[in-house]
Amino acid sequence: MTSRQRVSHVDTAWLRMDRPENLMQIVGVMIFVGRVDAERLRRTLAHRLSRYRRFRQLAVHDADGAWWVDDPDFDIDRHLWHSLLPAPGGSRELQKLVADAASTPLNPARPLWAFNLVEMADGNSALVVRIHHAIADGIALIGVIDSLTDEQVDAPVAGKPKTVGRDAACRRGGTEDDSDRGSAFWHLILEPLSDLAQTAIGVGGNLWGQYLGLRREPGAIADYSRVAGAIAREAGKLALLPADSTTRFKGKPGTVKRVAWSTPISLAEIKACGKLLGCSVNDTLLSAVAGALRGYLVAKGDAVAAAEIRVMVPVNLRAAGDVDDLGNRFGLVALELPIGIENPLARLYATRDRMAALKGSYQAMLTFALLGAAGMAPGFVEEQLLKVLAGKTTAVMTNVPGAQQPRYFAGSRIDQEMVWVPQTGDIGMGVSILSYNGRVQFGVITDKGMVNDPQDIVDRFAGEFEKLLWLALLLPADLLGDPAAVEAHLTA
Repeated sequence: MTSRQRVSHVDTAWLRMDRPENLMQIVGVMIFVGRVDAERLRRTLAHRLSRYRRFRQLAVHDADGAWWVDDPDFDIDRHLWHSLLPAPGGSRELQKLVADAASTPLNPARPLWAFNLVEMADGNSALVVRIHHAIADGIALIGVIDSLTDEQVDAPVAGKPKTVGRDAACRRGGTEDDSDRGSAFWHLILEPLSDLAQTAIGVGGNLWGQYLGLRREPGAIADYSRVAGAIAREAGKLALLPADSTTRFKGKPGTVKRVAWSTPISLAEIKACGKLLGCSVNDTLLSAVAGALRGYLVAKGDAVAAAEIRVMVPVNLRAAGDVDDLGNRFGLVALELPIGIENPLARLYATRDRMAALKGSYQAMLTFALLGAAGMAPGFVEEQLLKVLAGKTTAVMTNVPGAQQPRYFAGSRIDQEMVWVPQTGDIGMGVSILSYNGRVQFGVITDKGMVNDPQDIVDRFAGEFEKLLWLALLLPADLLGDPAAVEAHLTA
């Protein structure tokens, strides 16, 4: 490959989204059992990250666009440092460090990533990871982290050989007046829609077939007009979406963040509870998140009757063989969390129904194509896109599947993992659910001016799940499908 590769249109869009109040960094934290050997960690990173060229490249801009360029002075010691957690050196201090990291820009004169090995007062270590979203999306980065870690504590630094795919960037390939302006903007972006849809399908090939179920219709992948028409309808729906409910979670973000995460809960219990209630693990988790957000607002004395919080949920658009490719290959769907519903079962079933409706939509394909179009367009067009989407949204929410058995990094066992994707525009909240080693954790990153105490939100997560678990275990099976009957039974 040449020393310079053009940044893909979608990745260019992520490069240009950086704002002081919302940096486009994927931020993660690993907590280890015991102290991590700093020198072994350095050797492991130096050896294994060399498989990914993108981690040795700069993002540069010129009159012809954005390019990935090899860093002639690359030195891993500029990206890895070692620090002590301030006293008393516990979880709250670690959360503050992670929040500060999320607000600290990566050095644009170096490859856009940084790792900080942190020593905690309890004798354990943590690793705070920052990687710019332009390098890769969350699914790809889970693959990167997996390649850095091992199944065994005594694995060699070199690790197992791993075939790494080519970096994706190397491929070619409100009011009525507000609605009127939004419609005009979307019309401008999407015309000619059929060409855009055809380009989007061409980018992914089999991945679009996988996502849309078109593999079950052998001739349908060529039916661009049908797909384009479906996308046009989704565009109309998205453009005309009203703003979601006004809560303390919305506002103009600043540059100071707050981060919190829950204690882990059993994934097996969540699966069993969901099965009893006829819901997926994802439905159950999202409903618990909605309950935690509702409980926080109620505790603050805020009105929540009939309130809805809209969250943007990333949808993976990679085919099974694409997991090792870097770059961004995902779309977004808009999910309304029914925080106005008090009954836990009614809230769960409403969440399930809304997720089911989204699974049959073309929203993810549309937003992926829009990001590509924004990366090709002048910067002001991207600004308008962010303004339209952020004005209708309260939070970005991710549900990331991690390894389901213990992993070791540089000889130390990882006990907990959390990751947050960035928020765009004026969105001030990010919600993360990550499963690892048979357990699930819930994490929140917020703007300090909107929510200064996100720990109060995450501490409610387990309790909301327990409500569903107790209902599933104690109520007669014939009542579980009818929230109204459950409520009548409980109040009788």
